[in-house]
Amino acid sequence: MTPGDALDQDAAVLRTRIDITKAHPARVYDVFLGGKDNYPVDRDAAAAALAVNPRGYLDVQHNRDFLRRAVTTLARESGIRQFLDIGTGLPTAQNVHQIARRTVPESRVVYVDNDPVVLAHALELLTSGPEGWTDYIDGDLTRPLHILEQAARTLDFDQPVGLVLVAVLHFVEDAEAYPIVRTLVDAVPSGSRLVLSHLTEDLNPENIRAVQRTYTERGFTFVLRSKAEIERFFTDSGLELDDPGVVPAHHWRPDGAAPAPKPADPAHLATLDDIEKVRYRDINDVTDADINVYAATAVKP
Repeated sequence: MTPGDALDQDAAVLRTRIDITKAHPARVYDVFLGGKDNYPVDRDAAAAALAVNPRGYLDVQHNRDFLRRAVTTLARESGIRQFLDIGTGLPTAQNVHQIARRTVPESRVVYVDNDPVVLAHALELLTSGPEGWTDYIDGDLTRPLHILEQAARTLDFDQPVGLVLVAVLHFVEDAEAYPIVRTLVDAVPSGSRLVLSHLTEDLNPENIRAVQRTYTERGFTFVLRSKAEIERFFTDSGLELDDPGVVPAHHWRPDGAAPAPKPADPAHLATLDDIEKVRYRDINDVTDADINVYAATAVKP
C-alpha cells in the first residue's frame, strides 16, 4: 500500500464517523468563511445565527484575521518556530502553517480537532509543502494530556511554542476551561506564547445572546465570558499579556490588510441567499457595534 493509499483509507474511516444530522461548530464556522465543507444542518445553524445578528459574519471573519496577525507577529517578532493549534476548524486559506511559513519556512505546526470532517481534509494536506512539518491530531480540548502526548511527536517542548486557542474556549464550561489552559501552558517552556480569542456579551449583548440561543437550541455548549473572565485564562496560568491586552478582535494590532471581498456579478449576487452572500461581504467596514470577540496574546515568563 502506498502512502497515498493509506491516507485515502484513513480518510474513508474518518468519514464513517461524520454525523450530518447535528451541526458542528467547525462546520458552522466554515459556512461563515464561505467554505463548502459543511452540511445543510450546519448551514441552517449559520442562517439562524445570521437572522438574529445580520452582521455576525464579521465576528467570524475578524476572528480569522486576528489569527493571521497574531501568528505573523509571533513568527516575525517573537521567534516562535512551532505552533499547537487546538480546535483548528476546517482547512481554509490563511491556515496557521501558511501564515507562519511566510516568515519562517521551517515552522512546525500541529493541528488538533475532533470533527472527522476536519480530520479527513487535514489528512489530504499532510503531503503538501516540502518545507517545515505539519501534523494533525484526532483529539479533544477536554483531554489536554492526550493532545500534549501526541503533539510531542512533532513539537519540541524544550523550545518555545505558540499555543493557539482561537474561538474554541466558549464551547467549554468553566469547570474544565480554566484547568485545561493551565495544563497546556504548564507544558510549554518560558518564551512560549498563547494566542486566544473568545466570544463575549460585554460589547453587543443583545445580538450575541440571540446567537447564543440559536446554538444552545442545537445542543452546543456556548459560554459567553466577560473581559475579566477572559483575562483569567492568562493570569491564572501565570502569563503576561502583550500589548494591547484583551481587546475587541478588530482592535488587536490592526494592519490594514484584512482581506477584501471577491468581486461578484450583481445578477449572480441577487440569486444567492444571505448565507451565500457572506463570501462577498467586505469586512473592512466593521464598526464596534459589529464585534463580539475579544482577542489577545501573552507570553510565558
